[in-house]
Amino acid sequence: MASPIVDIHPHIISDDETRYPPAPLFGKRSDWSKERPTTVETLIASMDAAGVGKAAVVHSSTTYGFDNSYVVDSCARYADRLVAVGSVDVMQEDAPQRIREWVGRGLAGLRLFTGGSTKEFDPSELDDPRSFPAWELCAELGLPMCIQTGPVGLPQVTALAKRFPAVPIVLDHLGRPDVLDGAPYANAQSLFDLAPYENIFLKLTPRIFGDVKKEKASAETFFPRVVEAFGAKRMAWGSNFPTSQGTLQEILGTAQAGLACLSEEDRAWVFGKTAQSLYGALA
Repeated sequence: MASPIVDIHPHIISDDETRYPPAPLFGKRSDWSKERPTTVETLIASMDAAGVGKAAVVHSSTTYGFDNSYVVDSCARYADRLVAVGSVDVMQEDAPQRIREWVGRGLAGLRLFTGGSTKEFDPSELDDPRSFPAWELCAELGLPMCIQTGPVGLPQVTALAKRFPAVPIVLDHLGRPDVLDGAPYANAQSLFDLAPYENIFLKLTPRIFGDVKKEKASAETFFPRVVEAFGAKRMAWGSNFPTSQGTLQEILGTAQAGLACLSEEDRAWVFGKTAQSLYGALA
């Protein structure tokens, strides 16, 4: 039996703001969460329509800050298909205690949000020693840590990968490399410099599938280069649904077309097996 397609990066938003009140990180709520709010029921229906079997659902920091209640409650309702990835303020002294509490409610991974649609990237907190107890607990509990940053934060990601080799670090949106110069992708060298660190994994999301269609870039020259450097076992597809425009079925179709240049085995890892290796409950 073929492995199910696994989405490693969808988001959900509750339609019950009394039970799950918005309290966005940095004080500004993301536009997409207001314009395209997607409940867990809508996500499941979209997964069914697209043929996506399972998902690691990423908490929306730009809607709920550090309150992971909606994502853990929702994933618990569909525990056979979903796991929750949440956020904790790792700079606080009580971060390890908070992490244990959320793991007790079902959290399967963590995410550090250093910027994005509502704020410029600030990677200074990534390798701040105050965050290290949280990282040490992730190593102890086997929790993957997703990091949302751009090329500006990759030196800190490198330092963390060296310091915490037992923690799988999953780079959201591939670290947003500049690929417009085309092969051999010299402008993306800071991404390829991460390849020797075997605990660094890459999320392939709509952003990169759009970028490889621009200027001198192409899917046929970029993705095989990434596989050559990192190996498909360290690459996973994420829809970024509904943050990215389009239905989940359309987003998946674009990704499948973009990765048609890879072998069947490599695609099996990117579209499922890597995610299952990171989040055992999805296996």
